[in-house]
Amino acid sequence: MQKAFITGTAGFIGSSLADRLLADGKIVVGWDNFSTGQEKFIEGALKNPRFSLVRGDNLDLAALTQAMTGCDFVFHLAANADVRFGTEHPRRDLEQNTIATFNVLEAMRANGIKRIAFSSTGSTYGEAAVIPTPEDAPFPIQTSLYGASKVAGESMIAAYAEGFGFEAYIFRFVSILGERYTHGHIFDFYQQLTEHPTWLKVLGDGTQRKSYLYVQDCIDAILHVTRLGTARDAQHRTQIYNLGAPEYVQVKDSIGFISGALGLKPELRYTGGDRGWIGDNPFIFLETKKIQATGWKPKLTIEQGIVNTLRWLEANRWIYELRK
Repeated sequence: MQKAFITGTAGFIGSSLADRLLADGKIVVGWDNFSTGQEKFIEGALKNPRFSLVRGDNLDLAALTQAMTGCDFVFHLAANADVRFGTEHPRRDLEQNTIATFNVLEAMRANGIKRIAFSSTGSTYGEAAVIPTPEDAPFPIQTSLYGASKVAGESMIAAYAEGFGFEAYIFRFVSILGERYTHGHIFDFYQQLTEHPTWLKVLGDGTQRKSYLYVQDCIDAILHVTRLGTARDAQHRTQIYNLGAPEYVQVKDSIGFISGALGLKPELRYTGGDRGWIGDNPFIFLETKKIQATGWKPKLTIEQGIVNTLRWLEANRWIYELRK
């Protein structure tokens, strides 16, 4: 890989990946429509002569195809990740996750680019019967529009790998934490505790069990296996990897880490039930033996990732002003 194309380059993971690739001496073309991406996240990248930014939308196939010219690897990270409110705008997942992925693949085909890494999700497993959930677990009934749209994206990528000789890396993430994190339970809990330090509203009953992964560990994993080229000789030229920590925590454990780091002891007010919203899986824990067998393992625990995320939010209050 010499010249990488990153969709969603101004986002949480995309901007962090761009910084890492630039540090490795690569040329990077960043692509973003800034619907959720932030200019501040790419301030450092923009100062690097090996980085160029193209503003555009994945639904604009002609512009996407032109922007991708000369690249040899695509990291497709752009997506609508609003799982919680998916039922309020169901077309958004179809357009931004499924149709957008088709357009990325077509732009690659037009440019003769054969290698792609795709950010999928552990939500594709729905409410899995097997815990921890391995990559070859059977897909159950989908419970979120986000998960369903990612399954469709994965399927198209695999079909392009088979039909057009692509080399595909599909990463099913747990929730990613760390610097530049802009939505999720830590974001919400910290905002609440800033507004009313004595109490905290918690969706569900606090027993939901989730695994998380620190953003730099996530990027380490992606770059590690793409450098190894593990998909080149894989069946159908597609490799699927679960990415997550080899542990999980309950929501109430996460609250304890956050409250302890802030020096607070809030009253917890649960909304009740075993999940927070439609499509919220009460237990997500992915088996990561496959990726660990390649030599990767996370450096940070879930607790360390949560505290790092909290400290970044404390130092970057501007991100909350943008959400008002």
